[in-house]
Amino acid sequence: MTSVPSLAATVNQRVADALSAALPEAGAADPLLRRSDRADFQANGLLALAKKLKGNPRELAAQVVAGIPTGGSGAVIKEIEVSGPGFLNITVADEAIIKTLAERAADDRLGVPYADGTGTTVIDYAQPNVAKEMHVGHLRSAVIGAAMTEILEFTGEKVVRRHHIGDWGTQFGMLIQYLIEHPHELDHKSGEVSGEEAMSNLNRLYKASRAVFDADPEFKERARHRVVDLQAGDEETLTLWRRFVDESKIYFYSVFNKLDMDIRDPDIVGESGYNDMLEETCRILEETGVAVRSDGALCVFFDDVKGPDGNPVPLIVKKSNGGYGYAATDLSAIRDRVQNLGASTLLYVVDARQSLHFKMVFETARRAGWLDGKVAAVQLAFGTVLGKDGKPFKTREGETVRLVDLLDEAVERATAVVREKSEKVGLSEAEIVENGYQVGIGAVKYADLSTSASRDYKFDLDQMVSLHGDTSVYLQYAYARIQSILRKAGEEQRPAAHPELALAPAERALGLHLDQFAEVLSEVAESYEPHKLAAYLYQLASLYTAFYDQCPVLKAEGGAAQVANRLFLCDLAARTLHQGMALLGIRTPERL
Repeated sequence: MTSVPSLAATVNQRVADALSAALPEAGAADPLLRRSDRADFQANGLLALAKKLKGNPRELAAQVVAGIPTGGSGAVIKEIEVSGPGFLNITVADEAIIKTLAERAADDRLGVPYADGTGTTVIDYAQPNVAKEMHVGHLRSAVIGAAMTEILEFTGEKVVRRHHIGDWGTQFGMLIQYLIEHPHELDHKSGEVSGEEAMSNLNRLYKASRAVFDADPEFKERARHRVVDLQAGDEETLTLWRRFVDESKIYFYSVFNKLDMDIRDPDIVGESGYNDMLEETCRILEETGVAVRSDGALCVFFDDVKGPDGNPVPLIVKKSNGGYGYAATDLSAIRDRVQNLGASTLLYVVDARQSLHFKMVFETARRAGWLDGKVAAVQLAFGTVLGKDGKPFKTREGETVRLVDLLDEAVERATAVVREKSEKVGLSEAEIVENGYQVGIGAVKYADLSTSASRDYKFDLDQMVSLHGDTSVYLQYAYARIQSILRKAGEEQRPAAHPELALAPAERALGLHLDQFAEVLSEVAESYEPHKLAAYLYQLASLYTAFYDQCPVLKAEGGAAQVANRLFLCDLAARTLHQGMALLGIRTPERL
């Protein structure tokens, strides 16, 4: 089905056409339409236009109003009034609201259009490190990245996922050498290995190898030689390195599964995936003069990047000892993603503290010609997860919080809330457990996604699992409430749009908000701001609650047609909540 133009788009076009007719010399002028608390919409563009053309804004506004049909059967606009120095206050017809919503309801995509389909976004997110435990710092990249992936794909963008895991480096020399000398340290007790067991093996081996590395100079020397063997592609060394990667993946997948997140093996291309490109990347940068030698290292300098002493701070591509910096890997990844994957946009969901690094990497890639005017590189930078005290989130012992522990506690708290409310609904134990999981994980994701990515936020589980306020539980409860009404309606009373009916204020407010879903998604996809979708859904749930309180549904005073129309609004609100929450990676239980 073709996309459904919103009422805002339709009204904007009517005003723009009338403006062009009243003032041809203005060309295609923008009415600057926005939602208003004085009417449904307000057009503010006439004031600036009249001033520019040295005309009287109220006279111009009157001419525009005269050119727009209002009232009567089938009219989109019910009435327009000129306000103040030349604003237009516009009220749409009840009939137009329901007709437009009926078009949205008839479409599986709720009237959300597909993009032109010509772009390819490579999104880099969820980047844990091999042989290391995932902690709270890994949460935001995974959650924000997964949501943006779903939103971009839903709006028609071709998306290629990339998980740039830390699977290379000098620490593997120590780990591999220890495994050679203690060959059974990664053996499993049983055929089926849990993520906890895999991580336990890796933790134990890391601590043991570190202890020997620090205490035994001869082992330290063997470990350093092992790094050389790894980088040279020695087959025995690579085989053992792959064991660490595979063991880590068992753990990674268990954590991502707990996060209700689909991470696919072909999408994991870690640092090691670009090893064969590093030398060529350095050679190209040096031959083109983008990078220069400085104290034996290959560096890129920038006029606007200086240290506290006023001296330039370079991007080090290759170290003086011949080792490659992170920049060499990141630049090689850009080459691969642009030249081999055909990316038109590179989106990096990475901690804001790495902003300077990526600014320098992107600028270097532009100088080298790998990022031209046809390819955009964007860092979706995110802030830090803080504790209730506003400081970086730590355990009582001062340790970084394990991500698994955080998720388990969220599910435990949410399950307690669900259990407390379950008697009214009659949930089974299995439903309590499943809903507790969906509510708990949803609470963690929503708390992250409802905050602007660039801001820090406080991790407060008590607030996150609350039924009140801006929480996922509030949204999930609104959805479950609607499903309860629809079940009670049964087959005898079915949702159906009735454009001929007058709408109560709460119905109008809900209907106008439902009509904005496609526009909000378009804005979120363009600006990479998933918190705007979360804000839209919270407002939707709030408007539905007001509608529920003020407009009886199954006992509507206007008879069967009004019952059907209000059930129609309920059903469309539920579908919009369900779709919007799914794009954020949050499930909506049918009963709660």
